[in-house]
Amino acid sequence: MKFEGKGKLVRIFIGESDKCGNRPLHEAIVRLARQEGLAGATVFRGIEGYGANSRLHTTKILRLSEDLPVMIEIADQEDKIQRLLPHLDDMVTEGLITLENIEIIKYTHSGKSDTC
Repeated sequence: MKFEGKGKLVRIFIGESDKCGNRPLHEAIVRLARQEGLAGATVFRGIEGYGANSRLHTTKILRLSEDLPVMIEIADQEDKIQRLLPHLDDMVTEGLITLENIEIIKYTHSGKSDTC
């Protein structure tokens, strides 16, 4: 499969200790994206940050290093992202979700590159 063109990027900012049932929320979001057939999802763990309550989360303070910031990025065609958004709205009870227009330069899988 190869896709190039207009797309959407959704970013979800949550805390590492956020849960969906008994599973980490970031894990539940990645599983949902996969189940819904989205191109891919990546989870980034931050080393420092704060959210709406202005409480600092950092690796420098031992007691606050248990809830570091987490960002999940999911990029795909707009219709697929739009189908995902209501699920995210239900799952993310505390956090930030952003949506951006993007230009997808290349998305391929199931094949080796001729140049590498």
